[in-house]
Amino acid sequence: MGNLGFMELAVIFIIALLVFGPKKMPELGRSLGKGLREFRRATNDLKASWEEQMREAEYSVQDVKQTAQETRRDINEELHREAKAEFFGEAQNAPPPQEPGAAEEAKSDGRPN
Repeated sequence: MGNLGFMELAVIFIIALLVFGPKKMPELGRSLGKGLREFRRATNDLKASWEEQMREAEYSVQDVKQTAQETRRDINEELHREAKAEFFGEAQNAPPPQEPGAAEEAKSDGRPN
């Protein structure tokens, strides 16, 4: 019962005995027991409900995380595919490389400045 020791419980019992009398003590004990039992049951139900909600939230977070990872992977694959297609497409359409001296001659048109 928490932090109540034997002496505290004895004092509470004696005060209850003096206030309610010996005839009402069994009835009072039953009522108190029922109340405590209902309180514990309600507390346990609330705790179970809370834990269930937390589990469901955790599953939802895991689902969202997995979906985000799959989407990221799909986007990366598509970007790589497009980059490769663009790179290789440009490489095929690009003019053949020229020799270093040929480019300078084409710019100068063979005329002195």
